[in-house]
Amino acid sequence: MNKLKQLESCGQSPWLDYVRRSLIRKGELKTLIERDGLKGVTSNPSIFQKGIGESDEYAADLQAKQAQGDDSPQAIYEHIAVGDIREGADVLRPVYDATQGGDGYISLECSPYLANDTDKTIVEARRLWGLVQRPNLMVKVPATQAGMPAIRTLIGEGININITLLFGLSAYEQVAQAYIAGLETLAKTRSDLSHVASVASFFVSRIDVLIDKRIDAAIKAGGDKAALDALRGKVAIANAKLAYVRYKELFSGARWEALAAKGARTQRLLWASTGTKNPSYPDTLYIDTLIGRDTVNTIPPATMDAFREHGTVQPDAVEQDVEGARQTLAALKQHGISLDEVTDELVVDGVKQFADAFDKLFATIKSRSGEMREQRRAAS
Repeated sequence: MNKLKQLESCGQSPWLDYVRRSLIRKGELKTLIERDGLKGVTSNPSIFQKGIGESDEYAADLQAKQAQGDDSPQAIYEHIAVGDIREGADVLRPVYDATQGGDGYISLECSPYLANDTDKTIVEARRLWGLVQRPNLMVKVPATQAGMPAIRTLIGEGININITLLFGLSAYEQVAQAYIAGLETLAKTRSDLSHVASVASFFVSRIDVLIDKRIDAAIKAGGDKAALDALRGKVAIANAKLAYVRYKELFSGARWEALAAKGARTQRLLWASTGTKNPSYPDTLYIDTLIGRDTVNTIPPATMDAFREHGTVQPDAVEQDVEGARQTLAALKQHGISLDEVTDELVVDGVKQFADAFDKLFATIKSRSGEMREQRRAAS
């Protein structure tokens, strides 16, 4: 049986970390849903930048906006992104309906320029929600300190939120508490909470990339090479396993049960950044080890192909050897490497990377628009 399809029986939903108009219009997204049990899609500015800059499939959109006298990069990006997200949401709508809103979501990101401004993030998320007008949209909000109150407010208004750039356990707890508090606000005006959903996107491989650099530095400084090398490729998974333990604790007990009685859904952990960046690690490492009930794994296309071909399906893998995960993080600390420092750095760097991606996206749009303008002038 298709290994991606088997994830459903393990309680995990595979989402695709990629979107492109051709994927939607040529039927490939529909094929992934039918063949692989795909249940959702995530997008980001880098994905749109590549689509616009490396293909001609958006040329008509650029020309149309120019003809309207509006060739600002922001306007063109939103025209393209909102259109693609709507079409993707429509293809995923049967999944959303079949799961009664449990799955079938597609995500669109708030501007990363606003990541450290609570009020502007709230306004932007409301605006994007209103533009797309699809119940199976999730608006991406980063897990910055400014993002936490925004999450609470937006969930309290019934807007689906994908919390992104989540790395540390402390930040995860704040995110989950913001979601629960938002639902409690919503419950004051709604008796049925089943139509709001959220995922907490816990980034994985980026942690190991930075940890490996810290390990290299510790070895160079005279640390125990064998003991430090034994931690490579294990820290991000250990961190994720402990996040899952906390997930089960947070979404239980009297406070949660009162919301669940009104139809509230748990805020599922979504494993993000699951493409293996270190070529010495197995290419399906962050899929094989993080299979768990009530979780999502958003998978890049190449990693999805690899898992379909040779992945390992172990039910409840994320719950295996939790004590070993605790020992891994304890050993890291004993060797003088602070996971908290690493995760804090990754949040700051993640916001910068997303902002840089927006800069590159807008520069690409401006360049392509200029090329088209010159071509028209030359032809006239």
